[in-house]
Amino acid sequence: QVQLVESGGGLVQAGGSLSLSCVASGRISLFSINTMRWHRQAAGKQREVVAAITGGGNTNYADSVKGRFTISRDNNRNTVYLQMHNLKPEDTAVYYCNGFAVWGQGTQVTVSS
Repeated sequence: QVQLVESGGGLVQAGGSLSLSCVASGRISLFSINTMRWHRQAAGKQREVVAAITGGGNTNYADSVKGRFTISRDNNRNTVYLQMHNLKPEDTAVYYCNGFAVWGQGTQVTVSS
């Protein structure tokens, strides 16, 4: 089994920055080749993918976050990161890490206007 634990959420003013982390543990011998994703779910809305990173480091982003968010990974630490800049109130959501067909518990990000 694999476990994913997110951290780094919080309350920030519009225009501010936050950095999220997701640490994988358990049977993760293949962490380095697994695509990892960050998703988010705002209240009353469907969960959506925000960013993805392949084992080789290729990245993709939702149009709504391009140029503001950066996904990265440290395979030595079994960790994937999401750096978020120029945050907007519409970025408010619970952010989830996903990989190995497993979801983390989520971390709340709240952006005040």
